[in-house]
Amino acid sequence: MMRRLEGKTAIVTGGATGIGEAICKKFALEGARVLVVGMEEDPVDEVVREINNSSGEALGYKGDISEENKIKAAIEVATDAWGKLDILVNNAGVFPEVNSIEEFSVAAFDNLIKNNIRTTFLFTKLAIPELKKTRGCIISAGSESAILGIAEVAPYGGTKGFVHSFMKGVAAEQAQNGIRVNVVAPGPIDTSWTHKESSGMDAEMEKTMTNATLMGRRGKTEEVANVYLFLASDEASYVTGSVYQVDGGITIAKGPLGKKVEDGLHKPKTDLDLKHETEGTTKIK
Repeated sequence: MMRRLEGKTAIVTGGATGIGEAICKKFALEGARVLVVGMEEDPVDEVVREINNSSGEALGYKGDISEENKIKAAIEVATDAWGKLDILVNNAGVFPEVNSIEEFSVAAFDNLIKNNIRTTFLFTKLAIPELKKTRGCIISAGSESAILGIAEVAPYGGTKGFVHSFMKGVAAEQAQNGIRVNVVAPGPIDTSWTHKESSGMDAEMEKTMTNATLMGRRGKTEEVANVYLFLASDEASYVTGSVYQVDGGITIAKGPLGKKVEDGLHKPKTDLDLKHETEGTTKIK
């Protein structure tokens, strides 16, 4: 049976940890050749090795993708190896601080602008010429925080609001070139960002987050990757300019409805061998 991304070439930024790792491994499982892009300290080499050892095909690129020359170099790695680019996933991003706005550091704000906005803008801009050749697609990481007002992460939500609006504009502009553009907006997902031990969240925030989710739990990274897979595939040929909310219902909930859910009721079925789900940084980088 034909795999859903057979013969496609994909670049996934932030591809070595958290949701990015799941996207890379899901795409490779479905036949895509994947360039795993990450920072120098990310486990890029490990993810590439894990994909290749599982009969997939992947290469890695490490560098600061807020710099134009690093993005150009990453795109060249993919096109030199595989001759084309079909799919760009703008997944890279940071979550460096949880704080009220009067206490939120300027350093963390600047870091958000650099890693959540500048990277998405530049990679999109520089990948468009290659995507025009293949009638490709772009999928970018949004967030529930761009839809809801969430206390103590307002600057982060603002950067994701940019991503939502920017991608809709690019979708309108690039449809004439055959390029589809969409956003995946996760809710609380089981990564380093949503645990008090590894992020700026406290126990009360952690409890409120899961209670506010209709399914009463965090999502798994593979559940988010499944939606990326659909949007990257030809099955989504009539989908562009959309924001897909993968959030367990948190953005339409009112009150702690997750407390009513029986343990295990919405337990997900997952297949990927993921080793780096909780390794994403929650510090300024």
